[in-house]
This record gives sequence, structure tokens and C-alpha cells, in this order.
Amino acid sequence: TLPGCRMWALAWLSITSLCLGPAWAVPAREERRKVEKLKAELALHENLDLDSYDLALDNYGEILDLSNYEDLYDYADLAPKIEVGTLAPRPKDPAALPDLATTAETLELQPPTSTSPILPAPIPAQGEAASAPPGLPSCLLCLCIGTSVYCDDADLEHIPLLPPETTYLYARFNRIGSIRASDFTGLKQLKRIDLSSNSISWADADAFRLLPSLQELILPENRLRALPELPRSIVRLDARLNSIPSAGLRPEAFRDLKQLQFLHLSDNQLDYIPAPLPDSLRSLHLQNNNIQTMQQDTFCDSQAHSQVRRALEDVRLDGNPINLGLFPNAYFCLPRLPTGRFF
Repeated sequence: TLPGCRMWALAWLSITSLCLGPAWAVPAREERRKVEKLKAELALHENLDLDSYDLALDNYGEILDLSNYEDLYDYADLAPKIEVGTLAPRPKDPAALPDLATTAETLELQPPTSTSPILPAPIPAQGEAASAPPGLPSCLLCLCIGTSVYCDDADLEHIPLLPPETTYLYARFNRIGSIRASDFTGLKQLKRIDLSSNSISWADADAFRLLPSLQELILPENRLRALPELPRSIVRLDARLNSIPSAGLRPEAFRDLKQLQFLHLSDNQLDYIPAPLPDSLRSLHLQNNNIQTMQQDTFCDSQAHSQVRRALEDVRLDGNPINLGLFPNAYFCLPRLPTGRFF
């Protein structure tokens, strides 16, 4: 009958809904969970304060604390460590290197790309000292960053050919034995030369004199027996731990150096203080020499008793066989007594 058919249809629909209900409910619950998770992540990112991470040239110094960094170029604490002067390995297939003579013109026509290969420098044969090929700059042997050239610990025996725009040269811990005047010809922007810990025994008289911008000449731990003439632009001379006697200094070598502030000649073989000293001098280190006496006007003008030489605050004469107490009138113009023996 018709009512009986309706009852069976309703029963069948009820059973079907009971079976399919859980299957429909699972996707709906998963969808709601995804929506809720997405909303939570959006809310989290909206609450993050990213203003302090907006680095620019104007606020770089405010966000990063640079107060612990020295200006005296000490690279021992850099991380990761930079191996200065390390040469790249020779490629397995030397024929793959392009001919520089034939590609010079094509390189000028092609725009630079970030995928252009960088040619490695050749490695010298065993027992052969590293030296730059004629006509090629030291950047094939050393590390060039801007106008600074770093040739530390590169097994050099001579000063390499430097780019004309070089401002700072660091060639420490090598085997350089001499300095020629031609090594720095035309380097008008060169401000600092650091040749610490080499084997330099002599330098041409004009090796540094013709450098108009040179301010710092650093030559400690070498074998120098004479000091070449210096340019008038020099501010700092460090020739500690050499073998320079007083005869190795020109007469009145420092009198006309009106910008000289730091003169460090400790651990040499000097017999006397190299006077006259310029009024610009702030620090004089002569400890561990063979100085036995001094003149009354070595530091002060003995005729001008009102003279005050405020700049010269650091004078070291310790380690010399001199009794500073025998020259009481030699220091009246100094703000501090020299460091040394007074009895």
C-alpha cells in the first residue's frame, strides 16, 4: 500500500544518513581546523614588531653595536676566518682558461654578469717564491678589497706590482728582503704601508720620500740598519725591533716632519735621542736601546723657561743605560717625566 511504501522510504533514508553522516562530518571538521590555524598564524605575524630590523645607512650604527671594533686592522677575530693571500687551486683543465690577449676586446663589449667566472691565480712551483707576473697587479696574488691590498703571509720576496689607486698595503709575515724606490712609483693615494715581520735589511733612500699621501709607515720586526728619508706627510713611524744604530739616521732626520705624532724606535741600537724633535710629536718610544746621555735641550728650549710642550705626553727611555736623574733641566717643559731610571 502507499502508506507502507512511504514508511520503507523513510526508513531507508534514515539508515543512509546514519552511514554517510560521519564521512561528511570529517572533511568539514578538517576544513574548520585549517581555517582556525591560518587565522592564528596571521594574528601572530600581525603582533610581531619588525621596526627594529629595518636596517639602513641612517640607523645602521644605532641597531648594531660597533663600539668594540678597533681601527687598527686586527683581523684575527674575524669569523669566519679569512685566509689572506691564499691562492685558488689550478683548474684541472688549463686549456679551459681563455686567452687574455684575445678576449680583452670582447670583454669590453659584453656587459658584466653575475655568472661570469673568476680566473684563479696560478700556484708557484714548489720552492719558488710567489711573485706577480710582469704587467699584472698584485690582486692575482693578494686579496684586493676596494683600495686596500692584503698580502699577508703570501710567501712574497718582493713588493708586488700594486694597482695605481692603492690606499692601504698590508704585506706582513712574508720574506721581503729589500724595498726599491720603484716599488711605490706613482702611488699618489697610498696612505699606509705595513711591512711588519719581514726580512727587510735595506731600503732605497727615496723608497718612501716621493709618496705625497703617506701617513703611516709600519716596519717592526725586520733587519733594517738604516732608515730611509721620509715624506713630510708622515704621521706615524713604527720601526721597532730592527737593528738601526744612530749612524743609520740622517742628521736631524725628524726636524722638518711637522705632522709626525708617533715615533717608535724601541729595541734598536741607538746611542742618542734623535733630536731635534718636531713640536707635533705626541709619543716617543726609545726603550731598549743604548742611549747613555742627552743634551739639556733635547726636549725643551733651555733659553725659553716659559715653554710648555703639552703634546709630548708619552716619552719612554726605560731599558737604556742612562740615569735620567742627571738631567733635571731637560724635562721642565714636558707635561710628564719620561719613563726610565732616575737614580
